[in-house]
Amino acid sequence: MLATRATRATIDLAALRHNVAVLAEQAGTLQLWAVVKANAYGHGAVQCAQAALAAGAHGLCVALTQEAVELRTAGIDAPIMVLSEQPVSDAPILVAHRVVCVAYNEHYIAALASAALASAAATQAERTLVHLKIDTGMHRVGVTPAAAVARAQMIAHSKHLVLDGVMTHLATADDPAHSATMQQVAAFNDAVRDIRAVAPDLQHVHVANSAATLRALGLDCTLVRAGIALYGLQPGAGVASLVAGLQPVMALRSRVLHVQRLAAGQGVSYGLRSVLDRDSTIATLPLGYADGIARRAWQTSARVLVGGRARRIVGVVTMDQMMVDCGDDAVAVGDEAVIFGTQSQQSITVDDWAAALDTISYEVVCAISPRVPRDFVGA
Repeated sequence: MLATRATRATIDLAALRHNVAVLAEQAGTLQLWAVVKANAYGHGAVQCAQAALAAGAHGLCVALTQEAVELRTAGIDAPIMVLSEQPVSDAPILVAHRVVCVAYNEHYIAALASAALASAAATQAERTLVHLKIDTGMHRVGVTPAAAVARAQMIAHSKHLVLDGVMTHLATADDPAHSATMQQVAAFNDAVRDIRAVAPDLQHVHVANSAATLRALGLDCTLVRAGIALYGLQPGAGVASLVAGLQPVMALRSRVLHVQRLAAGQGVSYGLRSVLDRDSTIATLPLGYADGIARRAWQTSARVLVGGRARRIVGVVTMDQMMVDCGDDAVAVGDEAVIFGTQSQQSITVDDWAAALDTISYEVVCAISPRVPRDFVGA
């Protein structure tokens, strides 16, 4: 007999396919590559990758070598791009799994060339595709625009590498009022023009993340990299109005584990820091910070649905449990609790939680830990 958990995340693959279609329409003639890094932002990498490809995505983007290997091992044959340089010891693995490699440092390009040479000698494999990343102002990773042509030539002159693309990442695309975005785009366009002079067969040029895709930026490029918007979540408050057509993919639900009636003046949870100001029915739910619920949620406006009403969290969220105040309402062990999702026509969203915790939706869904089972629906 298998153990079951009352706490479960539901992943709606039909909603994800809908979002892919919406974003693909927004992208127009540009290819849409689905970002499924970090276990598809906590949603399940393999299942979401398969659904995105079935809905029309042209390729996939991940952050780590092992994420690419996981997709290949699952039988996915579509193009997979690893979005940043990996340890040089991973170069043979990347080449062997036909990964589109992003590069910007000389030593890494040399490592890829060496691995591609060894692979070609052993298997007569096709050349490894490389996208050169240019740092146009994000200042995280990438080659400077001044050195971009030299790096492009290094890739293009390698017998077993192909300079397949040039890319950058926008730091403020979710803020339409910020001037840095268009400055980055202008710097990128200048660098691409210079690179085309030495690499006229360049296949791909890309700048757009989810926010830029929603804003229709980079339409002179060849592809967009859509991440958080695939999952029905806003990239930032500045583009919140542009996600109206998207559907949330994840819902998180649990069940009431214990019910008790406490008198005014009683404290709840570790430290007894939350003291009731009236008699209340307190419901305990079997999930906590080990499942991805912020320990400090009790100090915020975060709410949970029980009995179709929004309930405040009382007391410090513990590793495996959390308590909610149900007032004078009747609550029973086994009643459904919705952390985010819909119950009795009332909804609490991931974005609601992000606002309450003063963070972003990315962090909320990525925090849902592997010990929370994912139920995939709408396949």
